[in-house]
Amino acid sequence: MSGLCRIGVAIDGDLLDQFDALLARQGYPNRSEAFRDLIRDALVREQVSDPESESVGTLTLVYDHHVRQLADKLTDLQHDHYREIISTLHVHMDHDNCLEVLVLRGRAGAIQQIADRLISTKGVKHGRLTLTSVD
Repeated sequence: MSGLCRIGVAIDGDLLDQFDALLARQGYPNRSEAFRDLIRDALVREQVSDPESESVGTLTLVYDHHVRQLADKLTDLQHDHYREIISTLHVHMDHDNCLEVLVLRGRAGAIQQIADRLISTKGVKHGRLTLTSVD
């Protein structure tokens, strides 16, 4: 860290009250740490918005394993991208539903395309990609 800088922020009182309540629920020790996290998050989102940026991500999928050949389709898609998919976790949620978490690394655009293909596979109930920078 290059040294702390103080800044002033003008903010509506009601908005500040809501922000303080959020900080309390999330366990922030002070507003400064929360502002730093918000700034870092915005910078990471900006960085991974560049499709060429080197990124890592997690893709969470929930699907019904009874859907005909779905598990095979998902596995085939994952094998097509073995360079980007560096790890997977498979969890049996109940008799019908499975959860998979994939860890991916590569260009943000490529990771997004892989995630889109997996999420849009017939039988996948829900999917969400979270990207972050490697820097």
